Parts: sequence; C-alpha cells; structure tokens
Amino acid sequence: MSPGLIVLLLSLLLGLQPITTDLYLPALPSMTTGFNAPMAQAQLTLTALLLAFGISQLIWGPLSDRFGRRPILLLGMAAYVLASVASTLAPNMDWLIVWRTLQGIAMGAGVMCARAIVRDLYSPMEGTRVMSKGLSGLGLIACLSAPLGGLLTEWLSWRYALLALAVFGAVGLAVLALRFEETVHHKNPLALRGSTLLATWHGILRQPTFLAFSSLSTASYGGLFTFLASSSFVFMNVLGISQTRYGLLMALNSAAYIGGTFLCRHWLHRFGVRRTVKLAGVLSLAGGTLMGALSLVGWQSLWVIMPAQCLFMIGHGIHQPCGQSGAVGPFPKAAGAASAVNGFLMMLAAFIMGGWLGRHMDGTVFPLTLGVWFWSVLIALAAWTLVQRHGEPSGQ
Repeated sequence: MSPGLIVLLLSLLLGLQPITTDLYLPALPSMTTGFNAPMAQAQLTLTALLLAFGISQLIWGPLSDRFGRRPILLLGMAAYVLASVASTLAPNMDWLIVWRTLQGIAMGAGVMCARAIVRDLYSPMEGTRVMSKGLSGLGLIACLSAPLGGLLTEWLSWRYALLALAVFGAVGLAVLALRFEETVHHKNPLALRGSTLLATWHGILRQPTFLAFSSLSTASYGGLFTFLASSSFVFMNVLGISQTRYGLLMALNSAAYIGGTFLCRHWLHRFGVRRTVKLAGVLSLAGGTLMGALSLVGWQSLWVIMPAQCLFMIGHGIHQPCGQSGAVGPFPKAAGAASAVNGFLMMLAAFIMGGWLGRHMDGTVFPLTLGVWFWSVLIALAAWTLVQRHGEPSGQ
C-alpha cells in the first residue's frame, strides 16, 4: 500500500470516532426534546457509546493479533453500518441508546486497528509522524461533522444526522474491502488464550513508557470529551446560539486541532518527542486555566471560552499522536492488545466524566469550563513528569 493510501485509511478509521460523536452533537438538544427524555438519559447516548467503544477494544485487539487486521476491520465496519441505520430508525431514547452502544462496539474495531496498523508498519518515531498525518485527516472529518450535523438537523431532522453516519461507514467499508492489505505478517496463534491475555495485559500495564503516554492521551481525551459532551447544552441552552452557529464553532474547534497536528510534526523534527510534549503541556494548561479562571470571575461569553478552547485543542493535536503512538511503541508483537488497552483507558475516563456531567449540568458554563481546566492540569503533570522520565518511544 502506498503511503498516501495508508494515511487515507488511517483518516477514515480514526475519523469514525469524531464523526460518530461530533456530527450528532448539534442534534442532541432536539433529540432530547423530541423523545421527551431527561438530560441524563440523553447523555447516555454518548457515554454508553464510548464505554462500549472502550471495552470492545480489549476484545478486538487480541482478535486482530490472532486473525489479522483485515477480517476484524471488515466485520467491525459492516456492523457499524447496520447499527447506524438502526439508530436512525430508533422509536425512543431507550432503543437509541441500545443501537448507539452497538455502534460503539463496532467503532472499536476500526479505531483500534488503525493504531495497531501504524505499529505494524513503522518504527515508533516514524509512527508518531504518520499518526499525526492520520489525525490531521481525523481533524478534517471532525471539522466538517458538526456543521453538517447542524445543517441536517435544522433543515431536515436529527434522524438525517444519524443516517449520515451510515453513509460514512459504507464508504469506509468499501475502501477497506477494495484496497486494504493485511499488515500482520506473523499472526499470534496464542493471542486469545486466557493465560496469554492476562500475561499480555499485565506486561502492558507494567511498562513505564506505556503508562506515561497513556496517561497523556487519556488526560487529553478527557478534556476533549468534557467539551464535546457539555458544549451543545452550554452553547445553545445557556449562551443562546443556533444549531448552525454551534456547528461552525465546533468546526473552529477541529481546525485548531488540525493546526496542532501540523505543529506536532514540525516540533517532532526540531525537538524530539519529550520536548514536543513538554511544550504542548504549556498550551494545554494555558487554555484550560484561561477558560476556568475567567469563568469564575464572571467572563462567560463565547469570546472567552472559544479562544481558550482553541489553545487547548492545539495542545490536544500534539498530545494525541505522541500519546497513542508512544503507548503502542514498546509492543511490536502485541500492537493490537496495547492499542486496545490505551483506547480502553481513554474511554473509561470519558465514561466517568460523562456520568459526572450528567449529574452536574446545572444551566451554567461551569461544568464545561472547570472540567476542561481540571483535565488540563492532569495533562501538564503527565507531560512534564511521566513522559520526561519514561517517554522516548524511539528508544524502545
């Protein structure tokens, strides 16, 4: 496969995550009203999806190490398309939660395999650069998702926003079926044995480099999820903006992330991994602190929240390629399992945060602003301590 095809495939697979969450965010308030459901139940359409996404990776990872990436990807993407169509036809919020959960399980196959493919084909340092290119594609997909979701919801209905996910999944499935070639050349016949799984997970969770980079990627995703899960309610219900304008703000958020992935590649070439992450920690903490501190003193407008969020997202665009690639780097023979554990930790943090938000959304901006501030502090701690001690993937 050519380098360009690999980046395209990574973009489509990694892009499953933002399009599945971002595209329906503008529809979430309308969906909640249409089903006459409480806000906590509406949040479950996101948090249940992400928990299923995280847990499923623990199964998909060993399966892909045993049977290869291609069959797992084809199975996962086919299931994603079916679950997306079923979500569109859901008669009530309970059934929507069920189908979104199955959608999350299927999504886990694509995103987990994408991270593992990078380790199959590249050394850790080169893998970080390739991952940043794939995540640039993810950023572009995310940039288009929220505005498209806002337009579909405003002009048609929220069901068309969910139907768009089925179309995206079908395109990804077609590209995989026609162009993807297997990247695992030596499959592990013991990967699914209970004793092997336990030993593999134990070894992964004891590896200092894995823990350092997983702490970074988990904290960074926690901050992003806090914004995603609360921003539609805060921006539309508290600050009073329209669905279309909200979609444009989410596009700006994604554009800042894309800028971060480009800056990541520049800094990696100039400074190496450790210093790149250290500098990005400054951006993350600055964005979170500005957002949280200014909201506490009464500055609670879009003109305060969005510039600070964009600063946070530039840092996020650096931490994710470094964190995801660095976590898998030490495990060339168990890349699927390592990718799965890394993904599970990120989604576990999102699920816990989603539960907290469901109980604390109080009609103010504080759950959003203080939540992002909290995660930015954890990002800085991981970037300035753990990664500096254990975090040079090129040395593995």
